[in-house]
Amino acid sequence: MSELLEIRNLRLEGRSDEQWNPIINGVDLTLKKGEVLGLIGESGAGKSTLGLAAMGFTRDGVRISSGTVEFDGIDLVNASAAVKRGLLGKRIAYVAQSAAASFNPAHKIIDQHVEAPVQHGVESRAASIKDGIALYERLRLPNPGEIGFRYPHQVSGGQLQRAMTAMAMSCRPDLIIFDEPTTALDVTTQIEVLASVRDIVEQFDTAAIYITHDLAVVAQMADTIKVLLKGDEVETAETREMLSSPKEDYTKSLWAVRSFERPTKPAVNTGATPVVSIRNVDAAYGTVPVLHDVSFDIHEGRTVAVVGESGSGKSTTARCITGLLPPKKGEVLFDGEVLPANYKQRNKHQLRQAQMIYQMADTALNPRMAIGQIISRPVQFYTGLTGKGLRRRVDQLLDQIELEPDQYYNRLPSELSGGQKQRIGIARALAAEPKFIICDEVTSALDQLVAEGILRLLAKLQDSLKLSYMFITHDLATVRAISDEVVVMKEGRVVEQGEKRAMFTPPHHAYTDLLLSSVPEMDPDWLTNLLNERGVDNIGDAAVGKM
Repeated sequence: MSELLEIRNLRLEGRSDEQWNPIINGVDLTLKKGEVLGLIGESGAGKSTLGLAAMGFTRDGVRISSGTVEFDGIDLVNASAAVKRGLLGKRIAYVAQSAAASFNPAHKIIDQHVEAPVQHGVESRAASIKDGIALYERLRLPNPGEIGFRYPHQVSGGQLQRAMTAMAMSCRPDLIIFDEPTTALDVTTQIEVLASVRDIVEQFDTAAIYITHDLAVVAQMADTIKVLLKGDEVETAETREMLSSPKEDYTKSLWAVRSFERPTKPAVNTGATPVVSIRNVDAAYGTVPVLHDVSFDIHEGRTVAVVGESGSGKSTTARCITGLLPPKKGEVLFDGEVLPANYKQRNKHQLRQAQMIYQMADTALNPRMAIGQIISRPVQFYTGLTGKGLRRRVDQLLDQIELEPDQYYNRLPSELSGGQKQRIGIARALAAEPKFIICDEVTSALDQLVAEGILRLLAKLQDSLKLSYMFITHDLATVRAISDEVVVMKEGRVVEQGEKRAMFTPPHHAYTDLLLSSVPEMDPDWLTNLLNERGVDNIGDAAVGKM
């Protein structure tokens, strides 16, 4: 079988301070139709840059300095803009990591879905809408006949990521670049998306480059794995061989990551007043109820992990705590005192005590403001500091998140890695000097080495500042690493809660058991075996949605 994609001795450079610096250093890559290549490596390894270069595309400030990229015999390095426009979207598609940052917020999802097939003449708008609905159903989106007619902000992050996968498939391309496509998904939804993606690739004989920091996920998807480090190819091997006997020390270190786990803390004193207490909270978006009688406590210096599928009510509960979504019923207490339901009615002291660190640092930081400005604003708002005192406090916060103040104060977010941007999000939350921080999927967009560093930093800050955390996550490895207690939510209700050790010890609630059994393992046969156990004969069948 002839190669669909051939990359030879590819070198890319990025412009910084009027100089061109190497990003990719002479990487080779070959891909046939129907093959899936997994690209792994830590943040800054060059995975996404290489994935984009496979499309003949580079971001602003990046250039291909040498080497070749040939797609089906077409030289993409030297191809005209017209030739590339004819390929991109039709024969080559891309699924971005952050769907929230990639969709146009001013247009409905279905209008963006049909754009490529209509413009490329693949099918009519009406036919494309019908096919889009079929793809939404295949990817287990709720209300597939209706969800596409919403705007991007009207669906969850996990749902939007699946809509982007459907959009990439709209023209049935020959090559798809998947750039961390399941990062934002809970474990049960991730299984369904992985199964559907794998089936689509097999059914249409599509070649794919699958970029991920999750080694267990790449084990389910890839025929071959290529490991990158700072733009260099470390090693490449067939998936089973790579998993069983990696040759290079760096690859072995990736396999051994996630060693961090906090020591078990003593049980909570039954007479202690919780820092935050959620009591019998009901909430709704308009007339649609989303939370039902939610109750749990978070004590000083402890981490409560809130887990559940996309749409289970985790982030909505956080919105009720912060006052962004006033509850329909119930109340939120801070240090035993009832908080006003609406944040606009809270005083500055009440506002400063509950802060948030967001999932996507890319969209949470103002791209036009320097890091020093981003952190200075809450410091000045809550403390009134100005001048040298303000600068000293910002420098202290940068020191706390283990970034050198002189190096980072004047940088823009675009000049930082994903892990560094997330650290800035932590510093911004600390600027208010809170007692309680909501961590909303703060490691889900990070590779495993960087994520471990963020977890260690959060644990260190908790111990030194006696912080309390509500840790919203779909990653049960993170739950094991950092939590003291676990709250499991499903369809807006708390179905189980307790100390971490008890929650991970059978017997479990049936839904908790489903979550635990859905965590991918470093076994290439894991997904196939799991689907068979759950009675799914055809992984592309809509029966995936019945799991």
